[in-house]
Amino acid sequence: MEKRISINAVDPQAFKAMFALEGYLTKAEISPTLKELIKIRASQINGCAYCIAMHTKDALENGESNQRIFLVSAWREATKFFTEEEQTALAMTEEITLVHQKGLSKETYQKAVSIFTKSQVAQIIMAIVTINAWNRIAVSTHQEIEA
Repeated sequence: MEKRISINAVDPQAFKAMFALEGYLTKAEISPTLKELIKIRASQINGCAYCIAMHTKDALENGESNQRIFLVSAWREATKFFTEEEQTALAMTEEITLVHQKGLSKETYQKAVSIFTKSQVAQIIMAIVTINAWNRIAVSTHQEIEA
């Protein structure tokens, strides 16, 4: 891949704004496990190798199992490995990441508000929006995977 600009080097204020979103998410009520599952699934959909590598490593460091990480992309067929809350957040992740298809469906939204508080639903949406922004930055700038 060709070397491209580093947005952080060229426009550090842009990264400062992105890190502010990350700071907000560190204080969110949703669990670190749920946040990493969201980040992994969105990154898989977006084909962001940099973020997949980063967030699978982070998930492992947080105690996630290899098996669940391997199954994230097939969570609908591996439901016994994911809680109802995780399945709902993963469905939200797919629908919001693929917003051009139909967006967050009424069914998925209603399921989310029946399981999570309104605050948690907002935090899940913001987690999905944030990782999608990071994916687009990493993919468009050809961010290299760190070993």
